[in-house]
Amino acid sequence: MTTTAPRTIPLVDLSQFEKGDKAQRQAFVEQLGSAFHNIGFVGVTGHGIPKDLIDDFYNAAKEFFALPVEVKRKYEVPGAAGQRGYTSFGKEHAKQSQVADLKEFFQIGQELADRNDSAFQANPEVTEVPQFMTLGSQLYRSFEASGSSLLRAIALYLGLDEKYFDQNINDGMSILRAIHYPPITEEPKSAIRAEQHEDINLITLLVGASAGGLQLQTASGEWQEIIPENDEIVINVGDMLQRLTNNYLKSTTHRVVNPPRSEWDKPRLSIPFFLHPRPETKLDVLPSTVTADRPQAYPPITAGEYLNERLREIGLKK
Repeated sequence: MTTTAPRTIPLVDLSQFEKGDKAQRQAFVEQLGSAFHNIGFVGVTGHGIPKDLIDDFYNAAKEFFALPVEVKRKYEVPGAAGQRGYTSFGKEHAKQSQVADLKEFFQIGQELADRNDSAFQANPEVTEVPQFMTLGSQLYRSFEASGSSLLRAIALYLGLDEKYFDQNINDGMSILRAIHYPPITEEPKSAIRAEQHEDINLITLLVGASAGGLQLQTASGEWQEIIPENDEIVINVGDMLQRLTNNYLKSTTHRVVNPPRSEWDKPRLSIPFFLHPRPETKLDVLPSTVTADRPQAYPPITAGEYLNERLREIGLKK
């Protein structure tokens, strides 16, 4: 007899919001908002992201990361602060740590013909694995659509117009990241695959990783493992949304721990989508979230300024 581990995060069905009646939509809004307020994480089914597309991109990413290091380094983009192309092993660390995470990654960003600033520079084409960028672009658009629906539900939960976020995330700075955690070959120097951190963006959409290890920290300080099931994607609040809502929605600390020593030889591949607004978007605290019990916690700042500040903290920008 097989037993399944108890769920650590709620599960919601996005199709209820996108295709349901008024009562179903309202129920989804309450479920999603409650999860973001109380836990900061939620599992989502009915998201419409094709499984074949996810699987094909995973396979293409495996091919890319299997290339020799000197080939992968051709795709490092100078001056992009890791926001485009390849970032080699040992470059990024959590903001409170000086020990680099045990990972390498490739980032695909928004490309806009009418914007030529560094936030929107072109993605490199990977000639050795041509389908990698083609599939990545398709997956980017699919994540963007699902993320937009989720933010519409959150806008309603916050008492805002349903399309409040639309103009800010349209042509925003969102990033699709393929992360490769190689096999562990020696005793790590206090590093784990990804040290505890909070995400920078509005929300993160994560398709199931090829191996376990993702954990969130509860309000009492305990670590709980998140194990996605079937076609579920995991969504979490980022610091921008926490800031905008004056800490009402929680950007929860999480990490990726190393596997048991017996599984050190197994690599891990993970595909998160970091949904960012346009750089000029104001992250000023929403007046409706300021109360006597929750005074304004943050000064005004734009999304672009905040992103640059955080990229410096994690070692990707000088």
